[in-house]
Amino acid sequence: MPWRALCVALGLLFAGSAFPAQPVYLSLIIDDLGHDPERDRRVLALPGPVALAILPDAPHAAVLAADAHRAGRTVLVHMPMAPADGNFAWQPEQPPFVWLERLEAALRVIPQASGLNNHMGSLMTANETAMATLMPELQRRHLFFVDSRTTPKTVAAASAQRIALASLSRDLFLDHDTSPEAVAAAFQRGLEIARREGSVVMIGHPHASTLAVLERELPKLAAQGIDWIDVPPMIALRGNQAMPAHGEKGVYR
Repeated sequence: MPWRALCVALGLLFAGSAFPAQPVYLSLIIDDLGHDPERDRRVLALPGPVALAILPDAPHAAVLAADAHRAGRTVLVHMPMAPADGNFAWQPEQPPFVWLERLEAALRVIPQASGLNNHMGSLMTANETAMATLMPELQRRHLFFVDSRTTPKTVAAASAQRIALASLSRDLFLDHDTSPEAVAAAFQRGLEIARREGSVVMIGHPHASTLAVLERELPKLAAQGIDWIDVPPMIALRGNQAMPAHGEKGVYR
């Protein structure tokens, strides 16, 4: 058979074969919850395994945590850390026993939590002593950690990995710019990361624009070949290895 004809025949043969596409995974966390019951309910109504990160000092934190747990959603303590302030916030001048007391107080408000991520926290997640205090305590309590990556100087993921704590790092914030067009564009960048890297961890906030984009786009994921999975399976998938954050530079808290 001439070479050209052989190539055509092989092309037709393989075109009819089913080659499995590389799996593509997405996890989604919504931060800053517990302040607005209407928006909290919209987050709970999203159609998949969205994880809820609840501020312990928010007025509706305890009620939302209980509702989310009953709904089978993963609940995180969205732990305030400097430059955040308030009764629960970790501050660099505090001794470690105060950090642990504040963690204990936050977990009393949100006992349903299976993990923790930092709210703001650029001054604390870059603090070796603070992270070396936090991670063994989370390990002792069988809680996982998600590094929100609010500073390029973070040592949080490395501290977690050092003791083999179940941990994860976010790749993309959806709504630094809260305009509907910017959120939609950020969501699409997240899907591009997932297709390129095999997975993406997105963090959003309960802005009206963010929720509208998620309500529109999340039901389309399966048809686009994106497998939306919860945070614990994503931790297992990535094997506790942090990926670098993508897509934003210079916007940290």
